[in-house]
Amino acid sequence: MKKILREQAKKFAFNYSDTPLIHVIPGEEFEIETWDAGIGFFKSSADKAIPANRPGFDRTPPLVNPIAGPIFIEGLDRGDTLVVNIHQIEVEKTSWIAVGPNRGPLGESSRWNEISGEYSTMVFDHSPGPSGTTVDGTLHFNDRISWPITPFIGTLGVAPDRDVANSLDGQGDWGGNLDIRDFKPGNKIFLPVYHPGGLFYLGDVHASQGDTEFTGTAAETQATVRLSFEVIKGKRSPGIRIETPDSIIAIHAFRPLEDAVHQATVYMMDWLVSTYGFTQVEAYCFVSTCPDFRINVYQMCKIGKLNYVAGAEIPKRYLAQK
Repeated sequence: MKKILREQAKKFAFNYSDTPLIHVIPGEEFEIETWDAGIGFFKSSADKAIPANRPGFDRTPPLVNPIAGPIFIEGLDRGDTLVVNIHQIEVEKTSWIAVGPNRGPLGESSRWNEISGEYSTMVFDHSPGPSGTTVDGTLHFNDRISWPITPFIGTLGVAPDRDVANSLDGQGDWGGNLDIRDFKPGNKIFLPVYHPGGLFYLGDVHASQGDTEFTGTAAETQATVRLSFEVIKGKRSPGIRIETPDSIIAIHAFRPLEDAVHQATVYMMDWLVSTYGFTQVEAYCFVSTCPDFRINVYQMCKIGKLNYVAGAEIPKRYLAQK
């Protein structure tokens, strides 16, 4: 099985001019070893997010969220759709979250002076599950609280059409730093393709995360990701789509949040019409009347240029009735 090693997974931009690290064919499984968002800097609670101490923070934008790639998919061309199958994510033994002055929405708050007055880092231990690995393991928040590890890929995508986008705040219908908790094992991700081979990148795995990633970091960790691709020829998805075993989700990233929600809903309507036989009127009325239509707010942290990421979700059981 082909594998991209961690020392190779240190790109910081989605760049169509990069030389591919590997070539794969549709259906071929391969693995990527990822860095955490801090490139290994945070090992204990003594490692604070002080910019002057962090490698790469003398750059603008700073070098964080390293990604592996590009990966060239044989037979994939501009105008096609790339389907990403995530088979397994095995996280390492710990994860971390770092907060402090000028970080996140409360980094300058006088009310929350413990947060804005000093830097704090929490490191979470991961214990293995029945498999003997962290694939089904547990994250220990502290001595009292724990929960199942629920890993997902925070940053992924293909090379944008004409731009070079960084891995920190680069976002678009091609992918980027989106922190979507549904980028997880068992789900399919649909991406529009702009270059031959797709030029796919991946990194920034989280061991778990709450909706919105309010602080700007979650349970950041290193991991080994196993995945494969499918190719849909001659048809390009208008944006990012996700198919889970039970639902379909249309994604959009924008500011303000209501614009992200609006476009994600329009993308869902387009999906219903183009794939599931709805008329335009039926799709429009369905998203307002279906009691199980949901809007997921994946990322809404007030940091830099980051857009807010919304997903419009519909259970598949309604689609089977058409």
